[in-house]
Amino acid sequence: MSMRESTQILVVGGGPAGATAAGLLAKEGFEVTLLERERFPRYHIGESILPSCRPILELLGVWDKVERHGFQPKGGAYFFWGDEEWEVRFSAMGDDNPSAWQVVRSEFDEILLDHARELGVEVVEGISVKELEFDGDRPVAALWAETKDAASKGRIAFDYIVDASGRNGVIATKHLKNRKLHEVFRNVAAWTYWKGAKPLPKGPAGAIGVASTAEGWFWVIPLHDGTTSIGLVTGRDRFNAQRAELGSIQAVYDQSVEQSAIIQELIAGAERVADFKVEQDYSYAAESFGGPGFLLSGDAACFLDPLLSTGVHLATYSAMLAAASISSVLRGEVTEEQAWEFYGTVYRHAYERLLVLVSVFYESYRGKDYHFYNAQRLTEQQRDGLNIQDAFDRIITGIADLEDAQDVYAKVQQHLTGAESGDPIPLNNLNRVHEQKAAPMTEESAVRGLYLSFFPKLGLRRAGE
Repeated sequence: MSMRESTQILVVGGGPAGATAAGLLAKEGFEVTLLERERFPRYHIGESILPSCRPILELLGVWDKVERHGFQPKGGAYFFWGDEEWEVRFSAMGDDNPSAWQVVRSEFDEILLDHARELGVEVVEGISVKELEFDGDRPVAALWAETKDAASKGRIAFDYIVDASGRNGVIATKHLKNRKLHEVFRNVAAWTYWKGAKPLPKGPAGAIGVASTAEGWFWVIPLHDGTTSIGLVTGRDRFNAQRAELGSIQAVYDQSVEQSAIIQELIAGAERVADFKVEQDYSYAAESFGGPGFLLSGDAACFLDPLLSTGVHLATYSAMLAAASISSVLRGEVTEEQAWEFYGTVYRHAYERLLVLVSVFYESYRGKDYHFYNAQRLTEQQRDGLNIQDAFDRIITGIADLEDAQDVYAKVQQHLTGAESGDPIPLNNLNRVHEQKAAPMTEESAVRGLYLSFFPKLGLRRAGE
């Protein structure tokens, strides 16, 4: 296989985090090589996209391609949560244009990866990174092998590396061994796809449905190919015990369906068209998101329970932060130490406040006797350890009022379009878990004296300059 022997920036992983980071760095004029273990298109879970992804995909220049592809527009969400029901609408942005989608990830991810190629990234698929070489604490080269032919292997040197290798986490799990599972959200998801499932009877068009049961909850995601993704999330111990007792994943799934009138209604007469898939242990974070010469992005750094569909948001958001940080270091605008401290602080803050929000959401379930919901609660000691309580002053336990002070979409959109500052665009959606501390885009919201700048180049700017 012909591949560069060295590159300025190596990105490991071609999912949304890797493709976004690589594409944005290539747009800034840097030499970028991306190694992806699979050959696209490849299957991946995580089909529900939040509106917060839109401005980042616009910055990347790929939004129009996503919009043209024909994915199912996502108008919001509808919750059947205990004895309560409510909807979340994304249409409050002031126009009728879709700002979020339900996507087939194999197709969505391929669009992003192909776009990175068009921006000048050297993308090589079917390559596994087996090991990293270090000079002291700094990784300087990757030893790789073809996924289907381990005898075909080589070495590529680099100045910087972005680990976007997903849950495999090349750096965190193989080298630093610093990934820590949170004591909450030790859950299992079991999901499949249905043909002919009925649409949600309530809520915005194309909405994701979330339906609680006594021991967990279901997601319902309509897709443009005519299938519906329906997944069960439940406690890991309960799932394993039931699977042993009942004999199969399907039996556990079916038993939970019997507890949900709405899921029974949706799949009545529908045909299951895929085998069951299973994932477990949703919540973890590396002790650090970067080090000399490297940054961890997306799931390689941290992973969160899927209740609020934040996976692709965290992937693209961290990729944008990584691209801005590396760009400014390479241009000599900030030191690596300053940029890395900015990246780690901002990305961890965004992740941890979502972590707390998901726990608060679970706590709102009106059923103190249900072990599953009690098990999802962060203890006071755990919350204090996150050091982000100030970010949640406006989040209350009442699930009808999950709002926050800052709308990331409006802020980024103003930067991208050059619009004059003014009243923020009101959004009644789950993205309002963000505030300026999670999106430092002005001098007033600077983190460690730095804030994101989009013009004339993507990077970090010092407050006061």
